[in-house]
Amino acid sequence: MGFHDNGREVARMKEAQLEAGDLEPVRLNLLAQEDEIRQQQQQQDQSRTQRSDNVVRIQDLAAQASARAGEYYERIDPHVQVARKHASRVLGPVAKVLAPAQKAVAPAVAAITPLLGVLAPLASMFRPSFLPKQSAGHRKLRKTAYLDGIRGFAALMVYCLHNQLWAHAFYDGSPALENTFGYDGNYYFAALPFIRTFFSGGHFSVSCFLVLSGYVLSVKPLQLMRQGEYVLLGDNISASLFKRWLRLYLPIIAVTFMIMCTPHLFGIHMSFEPQKTLKDEIWKWYCDCKNMFFIFDTGNRIINDYHPHIWTIPVEFKGSILVYTTCMAVSRMTRDGRLWCMVGLWYYMMYIVDGAYFAMFLGGMMICDLEMRAAEGTLPRWMKALEPMKSTIYYTLFTVSILLGGIPSHSIEVSILKKSPGWYYLSYLKPQAVFDFRWFFLFWAATFLVCSVPHVPWAKRFFETRFCQHLGRISFMLYLMHGPVLWALGDRLYCAVGWTIPGHHILLMPWWVGRFPLPKWGPKGLELSFVLCQMILLPLTMWLAEIMTIVVDDSAIKFTAWLYACFLPEKPSLKAATSQSEEKTNS
Repeated sequence: MGFHDNGREVARMKEAQLEAGDLEPVRLNLLAQEDEIRQQQQQQDQSRTQRSDNVVRIQDLAAQASARAGEYYERIDPHVQVARKHASRVLGPVAKVLAPAQKAVAPAVAAITPLLGVLAPLASMFRPSFLPKQSAGHRKLRKTAYLDGIRGFAALMVYCLHNQLWAHAFYDGSPALENTFGYDGNYYFAALPFIRTFFSGGHFSVSCFLVLSGYVLSVKPLQLMRQGEYVLLGDNISASLFKRWLRLYLPIIAVTFMIMCTPHLFGIHMSFEPQKTLKDEIWKWYCDCKNMFFIFDTGNRIINDYHPHIWTIPVEFKGSILVYTTCMAVSRMTRDGRLWCMVGLWYYMMYIVDGAYFAMFLGGMMICDLEMRAAEGTLPRWMKALEPMKSTIYYTLFTVSILLGGIPSHSIEVSILKKSPGWYYLSYLKPQAVFDFRWFFLFWAATFLVCSVPHVPWAKRFFETRFCQHLGRISFMLYLMHGPVLWALGDRLYCAVGWTIPGHHILLMPWWVGRFPLPKWGPKGLELSFVLCQMILLPLTMWLAEIMTIVVDDSAIKFTAWLYACFLPEKPSLKAATSQSEEKTNS
């Protein structure tokens, strides 16, 4: 309200009260109104004065800055003029000499420029994705990003195990790194509890892969069950079943084909005995692949001669089928009924038959289901009663998981486990149905790890770091490519620096034996000669894994999605299911 409006209001009030014959209230009211108007005028005058002072101050500062800039320019201008004269004297003749060359190169530059535009996208594969491409803001992570970090770090531990065994166990035949601290009188730093995970934690990593797969594959189906979207649930599972085989095995086909061709095309010995001709090799490769891809074989696990590490892939596919069929079977049940059915199936796999691998998938499903129930506030009452001790429980589970993850892995004989310090009493927990005791203990280790990490803040932050997220992105290809790099280059590097395998190296690669001998200084597992080899092998392996992720893995995912979409009718529900099931799930 302006001053004129206030004055008119005061006048109207005065006239009204004069008509009523009450003059004293009119006088008091007028005085109050005048005081209020006077205060408002004073405040506005003060604000105008303050603004004027600020403008004057800014003008003074600008004038001072301009004066200083002028003084500085006057001071350096003579030096600039001298520098220009010297530069013109030196660069003038050079420019005259280069002018003809510049004219000659100009057409070539014009021709190459379009080619550089085509090749520019390919340059991104030479830059690891964990390096920031520009000074961007804070990274946005999914709520379950720590799961990717666990999977990536587990793949790195598989790399460490296989390189440690290749250089040490094959060199001197000693299983010390796979046995416990103090076993058979060997006391190595690398065999200490907790520490041993970084040297021989590959089996622990495999169990983490399986538990994580059970979790990730069941997230969307469990969400749709809770929403009562049973049509979308069927669409989602049908799409996932169709794409799962191709998603797992297309990269296997590409990598094993490259390994198969290497000895014949480049003369580099790998981990298998090559056939006489490439034609015979291709036939053998075909037979190995088709046998491994048939998951309903009733015999023992099938080891692929071209890549022994991929024995876990048929297990992954079988476990995926178990997860999808279990989701369909329990989809109409109540929350408690669904949980009890999963517990019963888990007990069957672990304690009645030798199905520890598949119990891990069910463990991941149960963790996912319980976390969803915790978010909804519908946990069983006995779990809610433990809420005050939640932090202590999760830290305890995390500690126990790392301890159990260090299970002795050199032998599957329980007698060896009983002789291992710290494992005697634990050996009696092994169920009669489980043939290989390692996977019983590793089930608990991986399950405890996956369920505790989101509640251990520092561990969750570690797995959400840029490096671990990068490992998670390339984890499948890191798992597939570390073997070929080890067989093609690592074997020769270890041989050259002194890690010579008797018979193997002397017969197959005599030129490399002791070519660059280095001392084996340092504790077992961290010798100088071994660590220096890792400075070459690890970056190369991660770089190749990055390239293969872009070229092979991502392409396989896109191809499977495209192929499935080709067979779909024009129905909105099916297309919606296709878009919902595009989430990438690495093995």
